[in-house]
Amino acid sequence: MWISTVPYEDATGELKASYDRQASALGEPTEMTMVGSLYPRIVAARLELYAATERCPSKLTPQQRALVAFVTSALNDTVHCMSQISIKLRETGLDNNQITRLVRDPLEVELAPADAELVRYTAKLTTAPGSVTEADIGRLRAVGFEDLDILDINSQCAHLNYVNRVVNGLGIRHSVDPDFPAFDAVPDDAPTPTAR
Repeated sequence: MWISTVPYEDATGELKASYDRQASALGEPTEMTMVGSLYPRIVAARLELYAATERCPSKLTPQQRALVAFVTSALNDTVHCMSQISIKLRETGLDNNQITRLVRDPLEVELAPADAELVRYTAKLTTAPGSVTEADIGRLRAVGFEDLDILDINSQCAHLNYVNRVVNGLGIRHSVDPDFPAFDAVPDDAPTPTAR
């Protein structure tokens, strides 16, 4: 990372609570969490947003959520996030060949119609957000997505675009270990203390 961070053993108050929250599932806080540690409120807010976007009660499958996150990260050339999300994609049934093709050109990968439309919307929102129109939402509805599903797709994509910019902009450029517990990384729903 290209800026200083607060080590886990030196964390106190709100920052320690946030570190402990993530460490309860992973054993330690992630670099994405630590890179915000100079401002503990941003760490807590990021964990809350992550938990909320990952637990939206839509009918999106885990694979569809991972497709949105992976395509967003691939288009933003965010190796760190791509490596973590590719673990999720493999766990949901995609093979390395499909994942490689998603990196090269996500719009050319053969997918079920709903998944292909989800990928198309994700790519457009990531690369040309000002060009998204109500017709794009209509296309998602036409393949069976309801409005809560569409909100979930949008939130996943928007969140990953934010995360990609934090990661790329502050120097988290390496791949995660292949045995990283990707599905365990989502923070629990326990409220984060706001005391300083």
